[in-house]
Amino acid sequence: MEYMKRTSTCGALRKKDAGNTVILNGWVYRKREHGGISFINLRDRYGATQVLVDENSPPELVAISAELRNEFCIAVEGIVRERPASMVNPDMATGEIEVLASRLLILNRCEVLPFQLDEEGDIKEELRLKYRYLDLRNADMQRKIRLRSEVSFAVREWMSNQGFYEIETPTFIKSTPEGARDYLVPSRLHAGKFYALPQSPQLYKQLLMVSGFDKYFQIARCYRDEDARGDRQPEFTQIDIEMSFVSRDDVLTMTEGLMGYVFKKCLKVELPSKFPRLSYEEAMDWYGSDKPDLRFDMKLQDFAPYVAAGGFQAFKDALAAGESAKAAGLTKGISIEGGAVKALVVPGKANYSRKQIEELETQAKVYKAKGLAWMKVAGSSDAPALEGGVSKFFASNAANIVRGLGAKTGDLILVCADSRARIANIALGAVRSRLGKDLSLCDPHKFAFVWIVDFPLFEFNEEEQRWEAAHHMFSYPQEQYHPTLESDPGAVKGDLYDLVLNGYEQASGSIRIHEPALQKRIFNIVGISPDEAEKKFGFLTNAFKFGAPPHGGIAPGLDRLVMLMAGETSIKEVIAFPKNSFAQSPMDDCPSVVELKQLDELRLLVRPEPR
Repeated sequence: MEYMKRTSTCGALRKKDAGNTVILNGWVYRKREHGGISFINLRDRYGATQVLVDENSPPELVAISAELRNEFCIAVEGIVRERPASMVNPDMATGEIEVLASRLLILNRCEVLPFQLDEEGDIKEELRLKYRYLDLRNADMQRKIRLRSEVSFAVREWMSNQGFYEIETPTFIKSTPEGARDYLVPSRLHAGKFYALPQSPQLYKQLLMVSGFDKYFQIARCYRDEDARGDRQPEFTQIDIEMSFVSRDDVLTMTEGLMGYVFKKCLKVELPSKFPRLSYEEAMDWYGSDKPDLRFDMKLQDFAPYVAAGGFQAFKDALAAGESAKAAGLTKGISIEGGAVKALVVPGKANYSRKQIEELETQAKVYKAKGLAWMKVAGSSDAPALEGGVSKFFASNAANIVRGLGAKTGDLILVCADSRARIANIALGAVRSRLGKDLSLCDPHKFAFVWIVDFPLFEFNEEEQRWEAAHHMFSYPQEQYHPTLESDPGAVKGDLYDLVLNGYEQASGSIRIHEPALQKRIFNIVGISPDEAEKKFGFLTNAFKFGAPPHGGIAPGLDRLVMLMAGETSIKEVIAFPKNSFAQSPMDDCPSVVELKQLDELRLLVRPEPR
């Protein structure tokens, strides 16, 4: 088809172009009529330009202009001219000029839109995903997809400049246990056998270290068959990185450099050269989460010192039950934490209503808390008092409690207790997170990075009465725990580290095991026999016998990174064609039924769902 090929994009023209004849191609974004003049906002991915068809235009041009509707795809030829000073639009990059049309060509018409692309109101997500190709025309979506492209480029640029090779790893791999279900791909040539889509390139990047490629990275597609949520999709992208002859600090320093470069290049935001570090225990104790949001303060505090002098029996019972469980665990050779009573001071919110406090209690109960006690700080700074809730049980010790917690008159004190410290911390941490949102403390333009280090290497599965790897089975146990690996697995800390940004896990990594003997010990602790280990991981462990170097790595999530940089809370907003919450695509209706012929070629039978 012959058409007028553009000589400029819709976002490029400026006052210096006045007098030039140009051709623009794009979509009609808005159109309005005023005083016999048609004002057409023409848009492409570069921006928008105002086009005019005035009263002096030829009749055929006016007739074509009259046909135009939103999202018609058109070509325009015309002369660039300056707008009068009174009509300059400061909100448009091209606001100092307009194009007086001399020719118009409709390249394609648009049917009635399922939704208006420039509407700020809530459009149902399912509708947006069904017509994603229209949703992506929206200026905000164009901005976010452009940001994703810029971030990917910046990553490649920085990594390459640091001497990393970008190396692709297979998409069809051996199915190995990695924490989530694999997506399986049946083999036509090998009946009854399956490939798996990679949950991560973990084993292959370790093999690249054995191969002598000491600096590897890849912007890798990964797949996990698990329930979707705001920051998770069945298919996602991570910036996969591995390095040889490094310590934990080397990996952390490299990642800080990468993040600093990406934020400066893409957002013009200067990050600190070093990010703060918290141990896993500190993060849980102070924030009730291993991914704390540090854009605001409000640490959890220990309320246990005030329990004995008070008369609230529920707090005393929680601590006593915790001590009993801890003692019982020790007799079985299992380290079990005791109970805890934790407090959270909410500045200036003594005016919270009972309904608001009950909503916070409901949040705590989602995370298995039995309840949420509260008190309000009254009186003066010299003579503080406690009112409401459980205050009558602590009235005689009010001054010590208020000063000990650093509370002030007008503050609200929330208290959570449980015989398991983990539950008290997590439940009150969830309340803290809720308050951060409710009180508008989570500034989307602020970026608070923090490293979480010294994670437990193992966790005890009470249902199956066995130890499991808390992260994965290839993470290196810190040196000081090697003599007691088998005798006290619960105390072992791994050379593990997570990078957290604004309350989201942004990256996770570890120093890896590279010694076959140590890897066998880990397999033994988590109950994997030598035969099973050989069957599942033999290709990796056998490679370790041939001079495997010490190595470690990390994998920042690209989707989450761009999501937070864009000020969003769902990775669907920064993925061109995401799945919905049921792992389906409303646009192309996948997953879908396939023809029987295809199943026959794979020698597969599909069983009907049970009634």
